[in-house]
Amino acid sequence: MEKLLKDIKACTHCAANLALGPNPVVAADPKSRILIVGQAPGTKVHQSGIPWDDPSGVQLRKWMGITTEAFYNKEEIAIVPMGFCYPGKGKTGDLPPRPECAPLWHQALLEKMPELKLTLLIGQYAQKYYLAQDRKKNLTETVRSFEEYLPAFIPLPHPSPRNRFWLSKNPWFEKNVVPLLQERIHEILKKS
Repeated sequence: MEKLLKDIKACTHCAANLALGPNPVVAADPKSRILIVGQAPGTKVHQSGIPWDDPSGVQLRKWMGITTEAFYNKEEIAIVPMGFCYPGKGKTGDLPPRPECAPLWHQALLEKMPELKLTLLIGQYAQKYYLAQDRKKNLTETVRSFEEYLPAFIPLPHPSPRNRFWLSKNPWFEKNVVPLLQERIHEILKKS
């Protein structure tokens, strides 16, 4: 695992396409039992090198019902985005994650984490990649059908402050999904 993480951190595979240059952000350990698959780092995370070190991370930790300390314990929680580097700015937000990262690195990482019990699929890119033809027609329907993907996966919307409108339109998410998410996470972490 150590060599693999070193190789990922040194990756320059798509450097020519990265506005701020490569700075792969990933956290994993062979003992990790929960995997968070998000989109790609934003500018703040690109600068700090700490995954989910932004308002989205604060919201994600609230949804998960865990402390910052627990969140960053890589022996419990691995953080592997679809794109390891900041992809650049688009018209309405950040560009999508670079398509090279997941096929290049994810399988090798998964093979080194045999203790995984749950994977959180945050956003449409993670859901499309990991659920493939089993995902629904859109993110809302995929998240609404979360029980179909248990016990291996829980699909989630992105916890960005920009998603306030989605959350207000879909109150069932915080009523039904978040409590089950917290229960499942506490169950897994309690067994350590």
